[in-house]
Amino acid sequence: MAGSEALIVDAKNIDYTLDVAGRPLTILRNVSLQVAPAEVVAIVGPSGSGKTSMLMLLAGLEKATGGAVVVNGRDLGKMNEDELARFRRHTLGIVFQSFHLIPSLTALDNVGLATEIAEPKLGMAEIRTKAAAALAAVGLGDRLDHRPSAMSGGEQQRVGLARATVANPPLLLADEPTGNLDQKTGAVVVDLMFDLARRNRTAVVLITHDPALAAKADRVYTMTAGELTETTHSV
Repeated sequence: MAGSEALIVDAKNIDYTLDVAGRPLTILRNVSLQVAPAEVVAIVGPSGSGKTSMLMLLAGLEKATGGAVVVNGRDLGKMNEDELARFRRHTLGIVFQSFHLIPSLTALDNVGLATEIAEPKLGMAEIRTKAAAALAAVGLGDRLDHRPSAMSGGEQQRVGLARATVANPPLLLADEPTGNLDQKTGAVVVDLMFDLARRNRTAVVLITHDPALAAKADRVYTMTAGELTETTHSV
């Protein structure tokens, strides 16, 4: 792995505890994770083990109660909400299990909206050009004007992938991105996501229940009862 100065994710000794009805509920215990540019890391584990909470901390949507979460050189625990919002806009792409496309917008406009949010100084022509290029990169150059209702699940997830990667973020978070797809379609989407990430030197943290998909990652971790353990390491 690259030296710490080059890491996109450098999370050390994270604890995450919630107050539930006046009693502490520990979600994550002493979790550490380092991810370098272009590296793909998969996290597997049973439901309720803390996987999604880990992604929430990496996205700055929740704050760790112990340890430090540093993403792209920024300590998320030291940032206020406005700073975190700007951080997410420029640093993160997120691919969800549910596609979360806007039904009334075309594929081009769904990706264009994300482009406008990430790069508000761009003109409309530039936004549409970048959005079209992102869709072409995921094989949807001929589907720009289609709305989600006219697209298959795999096509919708590819729009979601284009939306997440259009601004070339340093970090891509993927939460069960194939959960609503059949196995063959899911494998195509994940291969495409990994190829884009490695080509653009984007770090990826992927949550999946599918061991076959996880095995395609550079490293695989297992989350069990809030504790993270590396289980395989591709050489």
